[in-house]
Amino acid sequence: MPNTKELYDALDRVIEEHIHEPGALMPVLQGAQEIFGCVPMDVQKYIANALHTTLSDVYGVATFYSQFSLHPKGEYLISVCLGTACYVKGSQKVLDKLSELLGIPVGSTTADGRFTLQATRCLGACGLAPVMTINEEVYGRLTPEQIPDILAKYRKDA
Repeated sequence: MPNTKELYDALDRVIEEHIHEPGALMPVLQGAQEIFGCVPMDVQKYIANALHTTLSDVYGVATFYSQFSLHPKGEYLISVCLGTACYVKGSQKVLDKLSELLGIPVGSTTADGRFTLQATRCLGACGLAPVMTINEEVYGRLTPEQIPDILAKYRKDA
C-alpha cells in the first residue's frame, strides 16, 4: 500500500494534467477516487485549494454523482436493486436481511472493511428480479432465506 505522500503525489500529477482544462474538477475527482478509493473531506479540501475553487463546489460534485464515494468501500460491494421490478418482487426484504446479517445500515461499510451495503435504482437485470450484485457477481431471483448462504461464501474468504 502506498504511503500518504505517494498518494498525494499521484493526485498532484492528475491535477497538473487537468488544471488548465475547463471542467477540470470532474477528471480530478475521478483521479482522486481511483487513487484513494474514495474522496474524503481532506482530499476534497486539497482539490479545492489546488483548483482555486471552493470546498462547497468540490463537495457538491462529489456528492451529486454516484460514482464518487466519500468513505472507503469494503472489499465486497453489495448492491441491491430497488428499481420497480425488483422492489415489487421483494428486494427491500433482501436488503433488510443483508443489513441485519452484516450489522450495518444501508450505505455503510462493516467495521472490518469487508462489506459495503448499498441500494441502487436499477442493475439492468429486471428479468431476474429481485437482483443484487457482490462486486461483479450477479444474484437473481433472490429471497431473504438465500442471503446467509451467499454471505457465507464471501465470509470464508477471510
